[in-house]
Amino acid sequence: MFKNLTPRQIALMAAMIITSIGVLIFLLIQFFSWELGPELTYGLWVLIFFSISYFIIYFFLQNYIYRKIKLIYKTIHREKVAPAEKSKKVNMDAQIFAQINEQVDAWAEDQQREIEKYKSWAEYRRNYLGDISHELKTPIFNIQGYLDSLLDGGLEDPEVNHVFLNKAIKNVDRLQTVIQDLETISKLESGVMLLEMESFDIRELAQDVFDELEGKAKQRSIKLIFKESASQNFRVKADREKIRQVLINLVHNSVKYGIPNGRTRLAFYDMDRHVLIEVSDNGIGIPREHLAHVFDRFYRVDKSRSRNMGGSGLGLSIVKHIVEAHRQSINVRSTPNLGSTFGFTLEKA
Repeated sequence: MFKNLTPRQIALMAAMIITSIGVLIFLLIQFFSWELGPELTYGLWVLIFFSISYFIIYFFLQNYIYRKIKLIYKTIHREKVAPAEKSKKVNMDAQIFAQINEQVDAWAEDQQREIEKYKSWAEYRRNYLGDISHELKTPIFNIQGYLDSLLDGGLEDPEVNHVFLNKAIKNVDRLQTVIQDLETISKLESGVMLLEMESFDIRELAQDVFDELEGKAKQRSIKLIFKESASQNFRVKADREKIRQVLINLVHNSVKYGIPNGRTRLAFYDMDRHVLIEVSDNGIGIPREHLAHVFDRFYRVDKSRSRNMGGSGLGLSIVKHIVEAHRQSINVRSTPNLGSTFGFTLEKA
């Protein structure tokens, strides 16, 4: 009965109760024939008593609610209200307590989401900094070790000096790769790196990538081929150099984790306004539990093998950022010992 009453209803109810008490007192006075001063009719007495009670209760209730609401809003509202927008009046016809309760509940939910988001960011930042530290520490430690060995006498030993210098240079190259990839991701995320959109033939670009990586593929006896149905040439609208970087990363990974005498195959599929590009292999594959994380920074399915093969651990993360910067999607399908397929879409020119 008293649930979700408006302030005006509360004032009316309180006035009725007080008036009823006043009428009761009036009847008692009449019954005992007490003098009342000026003679008033019964109805006029009730009306005056009710009106005075109502307006007094209304005034104090409005001011009381305003003071309490003001404190609540100061707590839950982040924006500072301009003096001209402030109002000392409360809508007494609204179910204001229910509204405030809803707003406070919504504020509490927002606060909880903010807390969860900050926790997630903090965890991500800790992991990210830890990953960067680990990725940089390894080549730096190796370089330091080789240089110390050379300074301790290895420099004069013709059997080890060139070997150690070459290993130090390889670690410098790896260090440089990590830093360059970190810079690339930072630019992609911040929007500093703008896309230079143009129309080009995606098959011709793929052939250029195959030609560039043919030497690495031959070292592992892996064939780079197009799917039989991929003879059709599609023109796409994208940043040619960025898509070249995507294809190089995907094809190179396919070669790196492929099996000897295996193959890396590239296919194109017509999707009306888009083209689906797929890079597949018959290599070692990726276990199901790792598929959701392959595009994460520094994520490695086989950590020891990945580091021995070089790379920054950021290649697939960069690939995902570039594809998404084109407002397109990328996905992966894989089965251990059967191979992996990475597919992404591009808009037709």
